[in-house]
Amino acid sequence: MLSLCELRRAARLADEALSGARLRRIVQRGVQTLLLTFEISSDKTHLMLSSSPEYARISFSGPGENAAPGSFCEYLRAHLTGGTLSGIEIVGEDRQVGISLQTTSGSYILILSILGARSNIYLLDSGKTLLHSMRPLEESRRELRIGEAWTNPAGTAPDGTDRWEGTPDQDYLAAIEETYRSIEYEREAEQLRRRIEQALKKERAFLDRKAINLREDMGEAHKAEGYRKKGELLKSVLYRIRQGDDMVSVTDYETGEVIEIPLDPKLSPAANLESYFARYQKVTRGARVIEQQICELEDVRSQLDAAEEELRKACEGNVPDKEALEKLGSGPVIARLIKRYFPKRTSQPAASRGADKKEIPARLLPKRYRTQDGLEIWVGRSDEGNDYLTTRLARGNDLFFHLEGYPGSHVVLRTEGRTDPPVSSILDACELAVHFSRMKDAGTADVHVAPIKNVKKPKGAKPGLVYVRSGKTIHLKRNPRRLESILA
Repeated sequence: MLSLCELRRAARLADEALSGARLRRIVQRGVQTLLLTFEISSDKTHLMLSSSPEYARISFSGPGENAAPGSFCEYLRAHLTGGTLSGIEIVGEDRQVGISLQTTSGSYILILSILGARSNIYLLDSGKTLLHSMRPLEESRRELRIGEAWTNPAGTAPDGTDRWEGTPDQDYLAAIEETYRSIEYEREAEQLRRRIEQALKKERAFLDRKAINLREDMGEAHKAEGYRKKGELLKSVLYRIRQGDDMVSVTDYETGEVIEIPLDPKLSPAANLESYFARYQKVTRGARVIEQQICELEDVRSQLDAAEEELRKACEGNVPDKEALEKLGSGPVIARLIKRYFPKRTSQPAASRGADKKEIPARLLPKRYRTQDGLEIWVGRSDEGNDYLTTRLARGNDLFFHLEGYPGSHVVLRTEGRTDPPVSSILDACELAVHFSRMKDAGTADVHVAPIKNVKKPKGAKPGLVYVRSGKTIHLKRNPRRLESILA
């Protein structure tokens, strides 16, 4: 998401470019993103507003595709389409930008609020009454109510840094979108790669188990010839068998060996003879089915081999080829596997979700701090809170910090999907990891840092205990001013 410094510049440039423009079209792109098409002097400009927790932004974009509109988008269309943009400016002292529009029915303010996981888009009327929101208020700001007065969030955001500082003004808003689209592209491609890979792996395991079962069944099928032979031998001694016999001795005409053939004493001699030939026929038919299943299994394995080769080619570059992966994923083989192993969940009605949703105890929620670059740092409040933070709240590219060899709080730097977060933010997190440990008064300390995806909790381990795979150690020289700044 954008820093306050970046948002301030983006708002200024968008205001300069779109002031006086008429809003012609509003479309929804995904669950949390809107695309507003403005027209000025016959030129159309597409303004992107995203409330994604990780990628919230304002930017200039291409026209894009229209997704099914939600109630918020429909409400905006009904009230804002045809309106004139009168200004874009920062709202309050946090990362919020307001877009003022004049329509025939009155004045409105569309607010993009960038607050990490609590990001949202709101619509206010001229009296600053909250009319609607894109995401449910309980997911962003529970203190607000539809139909009541709008209030800015408490606190102030640091300026942070401008990642596009060297970008010319005329390219700035497009550069923001290009950067985030690239990040989203990589994330979506990686997610698709992982899903296809997992589906192939699961299917391989299924086929291996099936092959073992088929081999066992084929071993049983090999007994078919034995049933036929015993039936033929019984023919030659049928006159000697009496009902109630459970065994008969017969000389094998091929080997001269005397063999004993089990009988069912409840059956007549003829019925015993028929039972052996019936078993021969049944097992023979089963063997043909098993042979057919083995051939089909090998065909499926060949299809998996081909799919794995396509997957390998799609992932040869530094970033997986999303288009190639989508083509592979929509093909009959992978589409069938994804449907089997990753079925779409039936959405639960909103009322039911709200009724079943449990309130998270405050002791499990982490303390939150903001770095000078605008990133959030979360700190566990207790052993149970550490577990909740590390195993439930944090995401794969977030960074985990913990003091080596000493108990203390789990500290997580929310990277917002970045693979190279600013060094200053990393040092801020290191300071907090030491501060919330038994070494808080030390002048130097060794802090272990690892991606959260490499942090696992052993089964049955006591609260707060995790296993960290790989990572690196930062030898931190304490900086009291840095700590004071982050705690302020």
